[in-house]
Amino acid sequence: MTYADQSGRVAGVPAAPTTTEVIEYHDRVRWGPVLAGLVVALGTQLVLSSLGAAFGLNAIANSGAPRSDAGDVGSAVGLWSIISLFASLFVGGWVTARTSGPITRNGSLFNGAILWATTLSLGAYLLASGVSGALGVLGSNPQLTGQAQNNVPAGVQAPTAEQTRNVAGNAAKGSLSFAVGSLLGLAAALSGAYVGAKRRMIEEV
Repeated sequence: MTYADQSGRVAGVPAAPTTTEVIEYHDRVRWGPVLAGLVVALGTQLVLSSLGAAFGLNAIANSGAPRSDAGDVGSAVGLWSIISLFASLFVGGWVTARTSGPITRNGSLFNGAILWATTLSLGAYLLASGVSGALGVLGSNPQLTGQAQNNVPAGVQAPTAEQTRNVAGNAAKGSLSFAVGSLLGLAAALSGAYVGAKRRMIEEV
């Protein structure tokens, strides 16, 4: 744009600067906070499980009838293990959200779900590694295999139909309990992530 001043000269007017909005892209998944939450969850689980085992064994040691009380103590320890698992996932989800910086609500829940899935996968891997290691030890020691075969009583019959149904029913209950426990663990991780990011949430863009 130009204009004429009082002397008649034509002067130019600088054009208004144009600005372009730059949108910085961030992944919703933040593996640093997820790994931090995973480590904290595992550490919390170990501490709480150790406390539960210590109290349970101490109760049996100081009991007047350790054999009769062992079943009740074992049930209490199992219940405490479930509670400690939920508590550790909640704490892990909280740590994941707190170490993520400003984050959206959906991003916080995504990271909490990934923490839960990572913990579940790691537990399954460790369990499978332990079973395969035990089978490998048996396979590499024929003497142990021979001793196990010799300890089997003679005349052992195949399981009856009723026994097979009982085994299948127990396996089905175990699988259902694992599925329900896993979903409750997911709820614990999501709750921890939501609470940890509640005061630090930003609006979705």
